[in-house]
Amino acid sequence: MNDLSRQATRLDEIGGRYDPWLLGIACVLACLGVVMVGSASIAIAEGRDAGPFYYLIRHMVFLAIGVGLAIVAMRTEMKTIEQHSQWLPLAALVLLLLVLVPGIGFTAKGARRWLNLGLLTFQPVEAVKLMLIVWLSSYLARFRDEVSATWRAMFKVLAVALLLVGVLLVIHKDFGSSALILAITAGMLVLGGANLPRMLLPVLALLPVLALMILMEPYRVQRLVSYRDPWADPFGSGYQLTNALMAVGRGEWFGVGLGASVQKLSYLPEAHTDFILAVIAEELGFVGVFAIIALYAGLAGRAFWIGLKCVEMRRHFAGYVAFGIALWMSLQSFVSIGVNLGLLPTKGLTLPLISSGGSSVLLTCAALGVLLRVSFELDRARRQVARLRGEAQAPAAAMPVTSQPLPAVNTEVRGTSRLRQRVEPVFEKSFGRTA
Repeated sequence: MNDLSRQATRLDEIGGRYDPWLLGIACVLACLGVVMVGSASIAIAEGRDAGPFYYLIRHMVFLAIGVGLAIVAMRTEMKTIEQHSQWLPLAALVLLLLVLVPGIGFTAKGARRWLNLGLLTFQPVEAVKLMLIVWLSSYLARFRDEVSATWRAMFKVLAVALLLVGVLLVIHKDFGSSALILAITAGMLVLGGANLPRMLLPVLALLPVLALMILMEPYRVQRLVSYRDPWADPFGSGYQLTNALMAVGRGEWFGVGLGASVQKLSYLPEAHTDFILAVIAEELGFVGVFAIIALYAGLAGRAFWIGLKCVEMRRHFAGYVAFGIALWMSLQSFVSIGVNLGLLPTKGLTLPLISSGGSSVLLTCAALGVLLRVSFELDRARRQVARLRGEAQAPAAAMPVTSQPLPAVNTEVRGTSRLRQRVEPVFEKSFGRTA
């Protein structure tokens, strides 16, 4: 084995580490979710004759499965995910349309949004969010120069997003998830280098369409009216918000104590899912709510930082995936917190990792697993580049005599865009293998 082969082998042996901040914040949020779901759901479960710990056990089962999905994602190379990303929009569309299949799709709470998988029910829109982020990241990595310079490349992204949103609005009647998907798409386009003045036109064109979709459904209009003055109809359209605000007000600074909430005793609907933050505010007070907001801010901030470092090392696909997941977690938590505090109209979006809900818990864990994989590969690439630079800078007398040049960082051009280099030390040309 020559010196170049030995150097490649040494680089192969270099591993990375998962970001400890991301892992720590995710674990804290998951533990808080277990505690608060247990506290908020006891009265609801007993009222439905399901046993006091029914929803807690259910939440922990889904969380355990979600951890398993996260571990699989953490062990899957990002290049493998990227290779299978081109068909994700079609898969997402098929998944959304499955709710129309008799025996598989079913209606609950007045909307046809769930799939019956036998042992569990699944809401496909949660998987669609992650699918769209992965596909859009791959698209931006391949065509980011075209997205920033041409209308056609940008409209292709918007067309895919609008197709999925159209299915969500017409069949699923899910305005909240539709708005979230559009916001994630717009945010990723901006972070991917899309021209801001050029994006203004489609945004202005979408606003009246979204307004029309609100006006076409009477219950959405009622939510807007009750948002402006929930106390005008406290036992009707304003019932959810008034009870949430009473729970927040009772909590004051330090709360009434864990398990001592009154509003969760069948007064506050969906206390263990959509309005779990109101229960946290009542039992843990302002301090508890501030801690929750700080944790989500830390999670999103760390994800954005990882994405930025990936882009700086020309690992654009991984960077855009990190950006997309950061936008997803931050926007969904912002909307959920805003609804509970009366800052936004009522929408059925869960609080990631904290609210009870099988589909949300599973896909949130999977997304965080992908994000941790991004952090692992980023750390691995930085260590490998540091090793290469350290050996290249060694004194000439200490370097072995060889007629072959030092291995170079891979500068493979991907897609049709210019400057598609990725800083990941590989030795494909010399040995037919990657580091």
